[in-house]
Amino acid sequence: MITDLLTIRADRDNYYYGCDELFTRHPEVIQRLCADAAALLPTLLDGLIWRSRLAINAQRRVNYYVKHVIQDGDGKFNKALEWLVDGQDPKIICHPVVVLFSDMVWGRLASRYFFLGRCYFVFTLIVFITSQSILQHLNEGHESEAQQIATFLCRLFIYLGSMGQLFINQARRLASDCKTKSFVSVGCIKIPEYLLDMQNMGSLALLIILLLMCTQEPIFYCAGEQAGRRLAASAPAASEPAASGNLHAESPSLFTQHCPSVDGTGRKDAYAAMSMFAMLLYWGLLIDLTIFSMRISAYTLVCGRVLSEVGLFLGGMCFLIIAFSSSISALNHKSKDFAGIPKGALSLLEIALGMFPTEHFDSIKNEVPVLVAVSVFIIIVIVFLLNLLVAQLNGAYQAIYNDMVGYARLNRGSIIVTTISGVSAKRWDRFLATLKLDERLEFNEGDIGLAGGMQVLEPSNANPTTVDAIRRFGGSTSATVPWPEEEGNDEDDKFERLEKVILRATKKMG
Repeated sequence: MITDLLTIRADRDNYYYGCDELFTRHPEVIQRLCADAAALLPTLLDGLIWRSRLAINAQRRVNYYVKHVIQDGDGKFNKALEWLVDGQDPKIICHPVVVLFSDMVWGRLASRYFFLGRCYFVFTLIVFITSQSILQHLNEGHESEAQQIATFLCRLFIYLGSMGQLFINQARRLASDCKTKSFVSVGCIKIPEYLLDMQNMGSLALLIILLLMCTQEPIFYCAGEQAGRRLAASAPAASEPAASGNLHAESPSLFTQHCPSVDGTGRKDAYAAMSMFAMLLYWGLLIDLTIFSMRISAYTLVCGRVLSEVGLFLGGMCFLIIAFSSSISALNHKSKDFAGIPKGALSLLEIALGMFPTEHFDSIKNEVPVLVAVSVFIIIVIVFLLNLLVAQLNGAYQAIYNDMVGYARLNRGSIIVTTISGVSAKRWDRFLATLKLDERLEFNEGDIGLAGGMQVLEPSNANPTTVDAIRRFGGSTSATVPWPEEEGNDEDDKFERLEKVILRATKKMG
């Protein structure tokens, strides 16, 4: 039925194509097929393509009738791409029709808005790097007042501009999921559905860490301590102006990070550790910028999908380290590197990572039981587990290699859907006007055909065909004349016609 509806027919006056009627009567046809008959999606999408059987200068004309997958009946962005992304089929998302209209929407509209939206995040990352990794090392131990003020302003921007934006975004998504009651169960805990996305989960983790950094900010503690000192010294300072002048002359800058309430309390070390994790999260959240290149995006997704194999390897190695360190601790030996489970586990970890000092192996040689246990550990971890990891990574890569571009396009499709939802109606209408979907396209030269599509040129050897995709009918075009019956196209009819031709040729030769 779908093939029949999407077959282009022509008489001497007009072309007939059921695409408009199909999507007008069933605007959700793609959603229905994705849910109930995914095997028919390629048939539907193939019906939106016309290829010329003529090649000129090694190029072939191809018409893609994509009007109804780009816009809906009201002229808004069609949900077809959203439905295809929800289907999570890496093969159908690479269909030429889907690739054409998704790349067109991305390249001409969505990519600009997405990049502009990420520019602010990149700017906050630059400010964060400046305040945490650059300014504090310019004159280490001898910070100037200008340097301290710059550090304070950068961190204040992070707490207000970056943390504030993250809080607003998280609150909006949480309110949206609460409104629609979109919760999923993870074990025995229900969480909002938006947290299933790694980007949203990373943003929430970054928000929590920035909030903790704000509560442990050394500049705030030192400023509070100095304010308390000035308040306590204000009464005696009124009777002793000279002493007060010396106090103000020797008082440190308002934005210093060195004061008794910070130094020696461990607060600064905790703040530095949180700053490191926040920096890693900032860089990790920039991974979605790889969507500008399908090749880089596919590589990133492949790395993410094989991480499970690395996790299995690390889990097995941790199990063996604990098992062998506890076993070696039970032996009667004098090796300091394996004196107790913690030291033994650390030594075995250094051996597995190739960081164990070679001179320490001399002490192990004198302890035969320890030497045997360490040798068995090396054989299992380095010889067996490490080579098994290589084989697992190779097998996992081979399994997803054919679909990695499809998964990258699924990722880009979800970003397109999210980005277009924030585009104004006026800008969307201007974009549709540039596509000129209401202009009729040529089939072959001088043969004006149907509207609602876009014409491209492809290499003639890409999809070779020698059959006219349009079924043409001669005779009268009167509305009162019945539509001509179409000839059968099954294999039996072809063999019957061939048999008749052979019989006629045989009779003439006889």
